[in-house]
Amino acid sequence: MDEGYANLPTSHLLGSVPAVTQDDRKPGAPAAQGAGAAATSRLQEFPPAPGGNGGGYRPPGGSADGDIENQANWRGYFNVASYAPYFDVDTDVVVDRLFSSIYPMDGFYRKIDANPDMYGPLWITTTLIFMLAAFGNFATYLMQNKKDMDTWSFDVGYFNWAASVMYGYAILVPAVFFFLFQYFGSRPSLVRFWCMWGYSLFVFIPASVLLLIPVEFLRWVIIALAGGASSWFIALNLKECTQGADLMVLIASAALLQFALALFIKVFFFA
Repeated sequence: MDEGYANLPTSHLLGSVPAVTQDDRKPGAPAAQGAGAAATSRLQEFPPAPGGNGGGYRPPGGSADGDIENQANWRGYFNVASYAPYFDVDTDVVVDRLFSSIYPMDGFYRKIDANPDMYGPLWITTTLIFMLAAFGNFATYLMQNKKDMDTWSFDVGYFNWAASVMYGYAILVPAVFFFLFQYFGSRPSLVRFWCMWGYSLFVFIPASVLLLIPVEFLRWVIIALAGGASSWFIALNLKECTQGADLMVLIASAALLQFALALFIKVFFFA
C-alpha cells in the first residue's frame, strides 16, 4: 500500500487545496502599500467613501451603476459615518492650522488639501459663540455709567443671536460660494471650504477678549485689524484654490462679507 501512494502524482496527494507559490504572494504587496494612500485620497471628496474605490459615499452592498450610485451619494450627506473621518485629526495638526489662520501667508489651503478636518471649525465656532455672548454682556457692563448699574441685567438673547449668526455663517456662506465657484467653472471642494471658513473665525476669539477694553477707539482698531486679517486669509486661500481662474469678483465678495461679519460683531455685541 505504501508503494501505491508513493507512485501517485503530487496533485492527487494535495487534493483540492491549491499550492501557494511565491509568485502568488507578490500581487498582495502593492495593494497593502497603497491602502494608506487610498484612505487619504478619500478625504479629498465629500462625503468620503468607506470603501477603497473612492468617489462618493456608498453603503455596504450598494451598486455602483446608474441611479443607484447617485442615490447612495446623496444618502451619504445625511449619514453620520460619512463625517467621521473629518474628526479624526491630531491635536498638533489643529494647533498648526490655528496658527496658520492667523498668519495667512503660511499656505493654509495646501495644508488642508489632502486631509481637511471639521473638528477645528466646529470647536472654533462653538467657542466663539460662548465668548461673544459672555464677553458681549460683560462689555456692556463695563461701559455702563455707575448710576445705571442697578438697571443692568445679563442679556441671554446674546446666545441666541451668536449661535444663529455664527453657525449659519460657518455653514451657509461656504456652501453658497462653493456652488458659485462651480457655476463659474472652478472645481472647489465643499469640505475644504467649510474647513477654511471655520478656521478663519479663530482670529475673532482673541479679538473678543481684547474688545473688553472700555475704550471705544481701541475697540474699533481691534475689530478692524481682526476683520482685515480674516478677510485677507479668505482672499488668499480662495485665490490659491481657483487654480488660475479669473474669479476676483467672487474672491473680493467673500473678503468683504468676512469684514462685514467683523463689523456685525462689534456693533451688535460690543456697542
